Amino acid sequence: MSVAIAPAATAGGPAAPLLGTRKTAGARAIEAAFTAAAAKRRTALIPYIVAGYPDAETSFEIALATIDAGADVLEVGLPYSDPLADGATLQRASGAALRAGATFDSSIELVRRIAESRPRIPLVPMCYANQVIGGGDGREAAKRLAAAGAAGIIVADLTPDEGAQFEAVARDAGLAVVYLVAPTTPPDRRAAVAARSGGFLYCVSLVGVTGARTSLPADVARLVRDVRAVSPVPVGVGFGVSTPAHVRALAKAGADGVIVASALVDALGPDGRNVEALGRLVRSLREAGATLAA
Repeated sequence: MSVAIAPAATAGGPAAPLLGTRKTAGARAIEAAFTAAAAKRRTALIPYIVAGYPDAETSFEIALATIDAGADVLEVGLPYSDPLADGATLQRASGAALRAGATFDSSIELVRRIAESRPRIPLVPMCYANQVIGGGDGREAAKRLAAAGAAGIIVADLTPDEGAQFEAVARDAGLAVVYLVAPTTPPDRRAAVAARSGGFLYCVSLVGVTGARTSLPADVARLVRDVRAVSPVPVGVGFGVSTPAHVRALAKAGADGVIVASALVDALGPDGRNVEALGRLVRSLREAGATLAA
């Protein structure tokens, strides 16, 4: 079933509700990061870190090292007890962060510290609906995240069908709401979701959960082309993206950006503290994204 996009209000009739968050300050900042990368004929790199993993201070060091190694946008995962979209690696890291004392409040504080230290890099927290919306409308969480310096937000289990109210509070806060499409999303629905996504559209490369893979699906290039054809915003491809070879393949397929998560957490080693190894991987991924400049 497709998402219905509200028509414009007719003269003298009731105003149609505003949908989407593309015109927010946060969305503009995110799109500008994609535009800057494209101007250098490079695919934008969006690494993912887990807030509070392996502990609060080290996660801050990891964030800065990731940015300094070449991130164009930084996705900050907010630890959660039931991360349904995450595979084993991110579940492990999220659980370790929670055991180390990570909370929603401490995650917001991490976003604030990163934003103050590296203000030019858009920050996009990734979370679940219960964390930010719960039984309300999410206004308080959106305001706090925006005040801390977030440009956008990915609510992994929120669809546009149920997202209009949260989009409204996000617009008030200046945040972009980034939606996801998957290989199983019908073509007409892809276009409708893309029309509602702010900053960029998250294209899930495979059917399943997050996790490093040795190879990407054989038909991922066609998926990228099809999604880009209907999206008014840049398309970032994630889930399973793990190696420079993956990044080169996605760049050649036309991805505007690549999102790398589990492979980076794995690079930190079993204790989550090998920041040097993570930096090397981020640099190699950024270099691979320059395939278009060759």
